[in-house]
Amino acid sequence: MQNSYRQGYFAKRALLPQGWAHNVRFTIQNGLIYDIAPDSKEQNQDVLLSGPVLPTLANLHSHAFQRVMAGVAEVSLNPSDSFWSWRDLMYKVVQKLTPNDVQVIATQLYIDMLKAGYSQVGEFHYLHHGVGGNAYQQPAEMAMQLLQAADQSGIGITLLPVLYSHSGFGGQIPNAGQVRFIHSCDSYLALHHACEKAISGDRSNDVRHKLGICFHSLRAVTKEQIETVLESLNKSMPIHIHIAEQQKEVQDCLNWSGLRPVQWLHNEIGLDERWCLVHATHLDNSELNAIASSNSVAGLCPTTEANLGDGIFPAVAYENAKGRWGIGSDSHVSLSVIEELRSLEYSQRLRDQQRNRLHCAAQNHIGDHLFQQALLGGNQACDVSLGLALGNRADFMVLDSKHPFIDASESKDLLNRWVFACNENLIKDVFVAGQQVICDFKHEYEESSQKAFTQVIKKIMYK
Repeated sequence: MQNSYRQGYFAKRALLPQGWAHNVRFTIQNGLIYDIAPDSKEQNQDVLLSGPVLPTLANLHSHAFQRVMAGVAEVSLNPSDSFWSWRDLMYKVVQKLTPNDVQVIATQLYIDMLKAGYSQVGEFHYLHHGVGGNAYQQPAEMAMQLLQAADQSGIGITLLPVLYSHSGFGGQIPNAGQVRFIHSCDSYLALHHACEKAISGDRSNDVRHKLGICFHSLRAVTKEQIETVLESLNKSMPIHIHIAEQQKEVQDCLNWSGLRPVQWLHNEIGLDERWCLVHATHLDNSELNAIASSNSVAGLCPTTEANLGDGIFPAVAYENAKGRWGIGSDSHVSLSVIEELRSLEYSQRLRDQQRNRLHCAAQNHIGDHLFQQALLGGNQACDVSLGLALGNRADFMVLDSKHPFIDASESKDLLNRWVFACNENLIKDVFVAGQQVICDFKHEYEESSQKAFTQVIKKIMYK
């Protein structure tokens, strides 16, 4: 998937890093933005983009296989339903999935992400082995299925193979529901090298795909394992980990170590800009400041965190400390950029009983501020450069100019209108690395992918 020739595009208005610009002409070559010029004239052979043009975003946290169970856990079977009871259902689903099932689920998921305005996905991948925990003949079989799904859909993937070894703090023996996830340090490093070969070898000319390092959680790995992996692998890759998602996790960590999870990670391992701390919902002030001052990214998944009853991330205090954040769709109960951003802002309003919580001195329009923070944090966490700027990957989306709010709004109000007033999908066209993957709301393989996904849902959930 590579644009080896130059192609010009023309937009009547586009969101550049410095703000909205008009009559923007940009040229794409080799999947990158070769030239960009506001206040220009459309030239012959230019592709006219028929609506406001925005950068696409990186979805920094995904468990692709969980899409198949979205919506079926909304049944009250326990007066104390929580994340932990939801996890029991997830473990049952995991036992049924084949590699082909995972590819089908991920392909449809990634098409839906593209339609929602995500052009990169951080795939937090821990379903490694066959039923019973036996390794596949190709140990990276499941990871290869995810890469193929990304290739088929046209999305960029930051593949995050996960080290998952234990069921609880202090190296506890994994339970039966976790056997398909489990790796030792040695087998994990072999998996990681296989993934690196697939991306840097077979797909070396593809500017979309990246690789990172991933630890499931402090529950699932030991200090020695973290240190061994970080010492053994490329020291420029992003590092992702689930952390402080649930109060029980925080209490278990205190019982084990005397420290809270982020406090332990900061003190014992150290944080820097490579780290993406997924959820980080339950923080004290010292932990909040540790993340912010280290330039790590908080990986926020507002719709999943709400669905699971995790809690409310302290985003106002975190932004006041200059903390960085991005968004992910995690379990995929929602695949809407605007719902993630809106949910984050509204959670702060509900907690504080005030309006307009997330903004900064340079930007008092809430929608614009949320979008810009999600763009920057997603870029950092997924090791990509999205945004309409010279040298960045040529990923962008076009909003539907036929919608009254889009057609009538002045640029200063456009993102607020889109984020806070529109529930329908208004993303008409999407381009990834210069290639159009969504055209007039449709994907080339959408019909066949939906049919295959329907059959997998029936097989996994209803047989």
